[in-house]
Amino acid sequence: MVVAVVQFGGSNCDRDAVRALSHVGVDAERVWHADGLPDDVDGVVLPGGFSYGDYLRAGAMAARAPVMDEVRAAAADGVPVLGVCNGAQVGCEAGLVPGAFTTNAGARFRCERVHVRVERADTPFTRAYEEGDVLDLPIAHGEGRFEAGDETYSRLVADDRVIFRYCDADGTVGAANPNGSRGAVAGLLGDEPSVAVLMPHPERATLPRLSSGDGAGVLRAFAP
Repeated sequence: MVVAVVQFGGSNCDRDAVRALSHVGVDAERVWHADGLPDDVDGVVLPGGFSYGDYLRAGAMAARAPVMDEVRAAAADGVPVLGVCNGAQVGCEAGLVPGAFTTNAGARFRCERVHVRVERADTPFTRAYEEGDVLDLPIAHGEGRFEAGDETYSRLVADDRVIFRYCDADGTVGAANPNGSRGAVAGLLGDEPSVAVLMPHPERATLPRLSSGDGAGVLRAFAP
């Protein structure tokens, strides 16, 4: 099984993603976007960073790279696709998921550890958890506030596509919302059920001796 971690100009979490995937027993390789996806790709990660310096909008330029046509086609074929932080922004800009990630409330860059609650445990990206589990994950973003129009947000909720929400340590959703995301959304499924994006960094939380090991379960979506 080979997971492609797509590297754009300005990506800076691609090596972290490859290393973290190896920690959970998944073979992964960095793929330069201009080279396209491998023919035998079994999974795709759009990593964090600042693709193309976040010019125009975060993720806007990377989303228009030709490789994203291949990513959309892979997702349509059921290949798991995960966008993390800047990768989540790319995913929104590329139409893999609805809504947008925009400037944080207060317009401040947030780099800290947060808690998120697992809203569903029946997806490839959450099957390692139980519904209601609270995870300790790091964030590092300036444009992480999820926004969607009323109709779109209502549809997301009705279709049960929110998989992570920011919360307190006890799992209470409300005041603990580091970027002002609508509905405290931290991660959601795409239009294809094989696609998910989230703003926290699971790849930075796979080794308990360094921080939290709570992110490993997200990456196990790519395990055989």
